[in-house]
Amino acid sequence: MFHTKPFFRWVHDVMKEMKTDICLIRLPGGATIVPVLDPAIAREMLRKHDVSFADRPTSLGSHVISGGYVTTVLGPHNDHHCMAGKSVDLRVATQHYCGNVMRKMLFSRRFFGNPTSDGGPGPTEVEHLEAVFTALKNLYWSSISDYFPGLRGWNFDGKEKIVKEADKAIKAPQNPIIDERIRQWRSGERKEIDDLIDVFVTLKDDDGKPLLTPQETKCQAAEIMMAVIDNPSNAVEWTMAELINQPDLMRKATGEIDRVVGKDSPRLVQESDIEKLNYVKACIREAFRLHPVFPFNVPHVSTHDTVVAGYLIPKGSHALLSRYGLGRNPKVWTDPLRFDPERHMGGDDGEVVLAEHDLKFISFSTGRRGCVGTVLGTCMATMLLARLLQCFTWTTPSGGVDLAEAENELSLAMPLVAFPEPRLAPHLYRETN
Repeated sequence: MFHTKPFFRWVHDVMKEMKTDICLIRLPGGATIVPVLDPAIAREMLRKHDVSFADRPTSLGSHVISGGYVTTVLGPHNDHHCMAGKSVDLRVATQHYCGNVMRKMLFSRRFFGNPTSDGGPGPTEVEHLEAVFTALKNLYWSSISDYFPGLRGWNFDGKEKIVKEADKAIKAPQNPIIDERIRQWRSGERKEIDDLIDVFVTLKDDDGKPLLTPQETKCQAAEIMMAVIDNPSNAVEWTMAELINQPDLMRKATGEIDRVVGKDSPRLVQESDIEKLNYVKACIREAFRLHPVFPFNVPHVSTHDTVVAGYLIPKGSHALLSRYGLGRNPKVWTDPLRFDPERHMGGDDGEVVLAEHDLKFISFSTGRRGCVGTVLGTCMATMLLARLLQCFTWTTPSGGVDLAEAENELSLAMPLVAFPEPRLAPHLYRETN
């Protein structure tokens, strides 16, 4: 079982060899997993049997990051959790854009420390974001103790140390801000709600007591930071790589932005433009389909024996909806390995949305434990891609991008580095020293 091939690639190889879209795999230690590649089965699982699969598995990573499951996304299901001339590393740019947005929403600040002279992330932000992605990669199925919980605490494979250090690095710059905010509200010094931390701190139960403890607030803030950054940044990096390789698609997306906003208009793309940028959103949808951020969705655990599509799923099984397999299923998608935004155009109402409720692929998930940040994720991804396309023409020295995937994950094997050339009036760009 503990083979050298990445877990997700081993699972998909097994299913390909078995020629099946669903199977039950018994793991050492007695755990069972049920990978799903078929959207019809996925819909039945998260719609008809949503209640049955509302739980989450325990793992070393999720236990550490959630502070012992006091947060919303990772915790068990219960009542409580109901410019020009310089190259740009677009992986760094997209990830830190998303990090800046979340810091602003959570803490009313873009930086924990001091930015660089050009306004970029400082060392505190770099370390913080690296810790976020390290934690994300080690949430589930990363440690031998996830299969044998009795080994937890021994750090046999080194994963426990990695997760705990990542958790510490995420919370180190966040927790002092939260502690100070709690003090300000308790003393009456702070009276206005400016961000999500203020919301968490001021929530009250029916008796007028704080709804969240300080520890729960800190873990919830860390979980939100992790939940929102990875998906939009990965989708936009992949979209830019695909568009650079297909200039006709790049021109079509840029042309749509020019029509909606106006190339000579004295403004940048705004949130109010998003509903009209259907081709831009179709490009992002296609990236979600073909290039998901993770191989599997966050696991669901069956709370009792459940029959799905005629298959018995035993109580306690971990249902793994395959982002990788659903989006590339040839029974659902014609020419599934081709990046083709047009396949998402022409809906009944004409508007393209990033959510995919039929689970033909997974963007933000659905159901009782679905993503609560779909609107935010849509806004972040669309605004980021639209601004990149509106403001610059992007090229690479070779004229193209190597679209090879990393061996152990689904990101580009090499971060996307490209050269931007401004395409708007000079006054629309903020000058930096």
